[in-house]
Amino acid sequence: MSENRLKRRKLHKKLFTKNRLVILNDETFEELFSFKLNLMNVFVAATTGAILLITFTTFIIAFTPLREFIPGYSSSQLKKDATELALKSDSLTIALKQNEAYIKSIQKVLTGKLEYAKFNKDSILSSTVEAQPAVDLSPSEEELELRKEVATEEKNSKSNASKAKKK
Repeated sequence: MSENRLKRRKLHKKLFTKNRLVILNDETFEELFSFKLNLMNVFVAATTGAILLITFTTFIIAFTPLREFIPGYSSSQLKKDATELALKSDSLTIALKQNEAYIKSIQKVLTGKLEYAKFNKDSILSSTVEAQPAVDLSPSEEELELRKEVATEEKNSKSNASKAKKK
């Protein structure tokens, strides 16, 4: 125990011993300025400076166009263009499917494989629209059991809370 106390005292003494930093003119030995420092002040100043430098650099990179030079970041204009092109390609794909279905049905009419009375442009275009698959949203057996457990726990906690209030 005393060894630890001695080590702490020595460390404390080293950290808080006052030292003087003097800047002299080499030719005239004139003192330009001096500081009274201790190791703790130097450590705190260096740590604070490092934190400020890191913070400043992070903010410069995060909020200026410099972030585009970091691998993995892309420009906002590039993201906007990619989104617009994806939407255009989707709409062009749908239009292409509709035109192909329309041309196939016209070919059937021209070759005589389809009666003229059955030919309707609206029905052809509506047949190319892909229906979304139905999703089963009914709860499973496990979910129903979990709901029952939660409901019983809520009843128990409410009854325990009301008993605690009565006391």
